Amino acid sequence: MRTRLTELLGCRHPIVQTGMGYVAGAGLVAATSAAGGFGIVASATMTLDQLRVTLEKIRARTDAPFGVNIRADAPDATEKITYLVREKVRLVSFALAPSPDLIRRCADGGVLTMPSVGARRHAEKVAGWGADAVLVQGGEGGGHTGPVPTTLLLPQVVDAVDIPVVAAGGFFDGRGLVAALAYGASGIAMGTRFLLTSDSPVAPDVKRRYLAAGVTGTVVTTRVDGVPHRVLRTPFVDSLERAGRVAVLSRALRNAAAFRRESGLSWPELLRTGRAARHGRNLSWAQTLMAANTPALLRASMVQGDLSAGVMSAGQVAGLIDDLPSCAELIDRIMVEADARVAALAAVR
Repeated sequence: MRTRLTELLGCRHPIVQTGMGYVAGAGLVAATSAAGGFGIVASATMTLDQLRVTLEKIRARTDAPFGVNIRADAPDATEKITYLVREKVRLVSFALAPSPDLIRRCADGGVLTMPSVGARRHAEKVAGWGADAVLVQGGEGGGHTGPVPTTLLLPQVVDAVDIPVVAAGGFFDGRGLVAALAYGASGIAMGTRFLLTSDSPVAPDVKRRYLAAGVTGTVVTTRVDGVPHRVLRTPFVDSLERAGRVAVLSRALRNAAAFRRESGLSWPELLRTGRAARHGRNLSWAQTLMAANTPALLRASMVQGDLSAGVMSAGQVAGLIDDLPSCAELIDRIMVEADARVAALAAVR
């Protein structure tokens, strides 16, 4: 299946694996790209040295193209982009809207850019700055999300920009791929579906918790990091929802200190990161402090397997997933289903 996305990225299939913190490492990315999809490394929770090791491991396993996701407001964003340009990585994706300067640095170095957006106006802005593609996530998606469902957001963005659009939020099979193409997208991106594969590094107990979730088993909460975040509903998340303001901020302060130690950042660097996170997002200082919760609470579940003290970002699609195929099995299955759906639509005509 050839689309503008496959031609741009050099992958066989229009299926992107998103950069999930503590999940999208060397193993998952290499397995996705080797299977013909396009894997994206989650570098926001990595130091530059850890990112170097990750790229070495991926290239030892496959020569297929892949990308790296960067937090545009991170203090090391420019340093990481300089390294990725030198390494000739195919694509840099951004979880937050990048500055025109970051897009230009990538373009000057021959690296493609794909920001993630949750509104039409954001897509128009980054397209005007020179982004090569845009990933559109509807409200069904996991992690930080907005209120507009994919079926309403996607056609808005497709009509607004002339660069390849990748649809995210609610996709898990071949029917969804064909539906996204019918809306005018050039491919789909999936997070939760790739997290629930045998190539994912997530602990078995955590995967079982995902598989047990129903379609109403997620909740959008602001008590994780101050902004809307879709996660699995668990007793721990319920306790966050009930916690008072002082308890929430106290937890955030402890997690900020832990993240500072893990990342190697100084307190001034951490504060600069906080100021950057607030820029253009109308966040209070309390919300900015709460942002330190995200890496700490994700690490507790995704790395340590602690369901009682961590959160699990999850799209609503978790309620429709009941198996753990390999990335190769998943991508092959999606493409077979997509071909069958296209043939069925042709028969209708």
